[in-house]
Amino acid sequence: MFADEAEFRAKIAEGGFVEWAEIAGNLYGTPKPDPPAGCDVLLEIDVQGAAQVRESHPDALCIFVEAPSAAEQESRLRGRGDPEAHIAKRLALADSERIQAYELNAIHVVNDSLEEAVSAVALLIEETRRQRSSNDG
Repeated sequence: MFADEAEFRAKIAEGGFVEWAEIAGNLYGTPKPDPPAGCDVLLEIDVQGAAQVRESHPDALCIFVEAPSAAEQESRLRGRGDPEAHIAKRLALADSERIQAYELNAIHVVNDSLEEAVSAVALLIEETRRQRSSNDG
């Protein structure tokens, strides 16, 4: 959903986002979801957003997916055609994001192979569901 700045800021004031950030002069956010009972909410967000989610949902499962190395991350960014300035910014932030993820107690998954990373994330979600289900019962 696109909103102009006034609409976006009004939505912030209403508490309408589960997380939001201003990045390079642009506002980004995730509207509060309203999932049916028993359904998970999966967000693909940065560590700044994950910190906001953790504040409002301390039991949220946070998973930090990272490239196997800085060289591989750079290669992937270049391979998808990102502008040079974006590549430099992402690489400069990588170490601090990794540290922030550890501070959030996020589980780290190395995306060496897409299939293995997807399987690892799915397994973590299933394991968390089982643990929470057994704690509720």
